[in-house]
Amino acid sequence: MRARAALELPAASRTLASSRLWRRGDRALLLAVGALTAFGLVMVFSASEVQGWLWFHNAAYYFEHQLMWLALGVILLVAGANLDYHRLRPLAMPLGLVTVVLMVLVLLPHFGVEVNGARRWLRLGPLQMQPAELAKIAAIVFMALWLERHRDRLSSLENGVVPFLALLGFTVLLVILERDLGTTLIVAGILLAQFLVAGGRKRHVLLLALIMALCVYLFIRMEPYRLHRILAFVDPWSDPLNTGFQAIQSVVALGSGGFAGLGLGHSIQKYQWLPFAHTDFIFAIVGEETGLLGTSAVLGLFGLFAYRGYRVALKAPDAFGSLLACGVTTWIALQALINIAAVTVTLPTTGIPLPFISYGGSSLAITLLAVGILMNVSTQSEKVGWIRHASIDLGRRNGRTLVPGDRRRAGAVAERT
Repeated sequence: MRARAALELPAASRTLASSRLWRRGDRALLLAVGALTAFGLVMVFSASEVQGWLWFHNAAYYFEHQLMWLALGVILLVAGANLDYHRLRPLAMPLGLVTVVLMVLVLLPHFGVEVNGARRWLRLGPLQMQPAELAKIAAIVFMALWLERHRDRLSSLENGVVPFLALLGFTVLLVILERDLGTTLIVAGILLAQFLVAGGRKRHVLLLALIMALCVYLFIRMEPYRLHRILAFVDPWSDPLNTGFQAIQSVVALGSGGFAGLGLGHSIQKYQWLPFAHTDFIFAIVGEETGLLGTSAVLGLFGLFAYRGYRVALKAPDAFGSLLACGVTTWIALQALINIAAVTVTLPTTGIPLPFISYGGSSLAITLLAVGILMNVSTQSEKVGWIRHASIDLGRRNGRTLVPGDRRRAGAVAERT
């Protein structure tokens, strides 16, 4: 009887290993990402058709480019989901170095592309990419490995907090040199969340947050346009045709949608009234065309993603997986929160895209890669959970409770298979 029960472990493990991504990973998380991405394609076409026709005589110009990046993103998602996240450990340092090189290149005149006074893009043939998007995932992987290795020192101010602050400061400096305050805030939020999850003390997290708040204040004072954004946020109607124009038009778009919206494709603000309607302010077009129902659905899907993502982090089999899942979930949830808050004039305009929905090829592809890594952590979590239940079931069949040695043997069987 015991031998027969023991033989069931490898068979179940092989079935688990050979099943598809849909059966192995977190289905609710994957559904949320799929729904947001599909809806994003529809909204990119609707919000950009006017600008695409005016600039390129092709209403589907931005949609076609988004579709190409989406194809790449799906490939990256599947690859990330099927690559054991433990194999990212040796890649943490090379990935970090490549990202640093790219972020330095983007600042050089012959390599970086300047748009609206900011150098954030590298041109790759007909496409452009933002190294800052790659920096998010590189920082998550590198910091997950570093925090896992230094968990015993995080309670020490000298040996844990100060080295972490140095790494945080270096990463933030590279991003802020691109004049991208929004991404700087997101990267800082990701790393602080990982530090807290890794075992950092709350008072140290508060100290780091205060230091970052002081840095943000200095960054705002260093650039006049950032200060103007703050003033426009406080009172958009003080300069309705200049600094307050975007905020006012965004609120008009949201208000025009009402409860059910004007209908897909029927937006008025996309006719050159709302700047960046297909990128940073696409949520305003969502509100105008789909109303409160559509915006609530988007918020609900992001809420579902955050819940399932943090659930994966809690159930991860080790600290490295937990920190990866926490970093990816915080990144996407925080970026969505900041974008929506800026569009609804709850926060000052920051200039960051809405994940999965805004037009932005490299952003979409890298975000889907991060989701793939999160799905792989979810797969590993389900495997560990299955081992636990199989061990308990094996013990019950033999009329006894398994001792630690039995659990270790059950785990070893699963590892071999």
